Amino acid sequence: MNSKQEILKKRLFKLSKHYEALKAYKQLIDKLTAQTNIYTPESFNQLKIEDKAVLDAYLKRFSSVQDFLGAKIFSMLLDSAGIGTSKMSEVLYLVEKEGIIDSLDNWIELREVRNELERDYPEDLEQALNDLKFCITQFEQLEKYYLNAVSFAKKYNYALTE
Repeated sequence: MNSKQEILKKRLFKLSKHYEALKAYKQLIDKLTAQTNIYTPESFNQLKIEDKAVLDAYLKRFSSVQDFLGAKIFSMLLDSAGIGTSKMSEVLYLVEKEGIIDSLDNWIELREVRNELERDYPEDLEQALNDLKFCITQFEQLEKYYLNAVSFAKKYNYALTE
């Protein structure tokens, strides 16, 4: 296995760990939201510190999965398939064309909302909670991007185990 293949394999393994943690936090959030509407300032302010920590951890992993896909995985996947790129705009166009992401617009929206949370929270709590809700409801979308990337990698014989 050449060094690029080894790097991609290690990155996919690390990405899988971020995804598994994200999925676990999502399950905890689903239990929490079944009990209370966490998306209003009043309800959010009454949450236990442990519940707020789960929300923060979810956002950190959401960001990690998205960052890893965009910055460390997509271009290497294309390279492994013999598809050369030089700019991020080309990478995103091609991962959309290859079906790894369904829409460049959706990818950008996920990125923008996630970035807003990092900038705005907690100054504008109401907007931050709307953005948090968006990130939580978009779990399945990000999960699909992750699974599509793994599936694409498997076409080129990259396993997720070290």
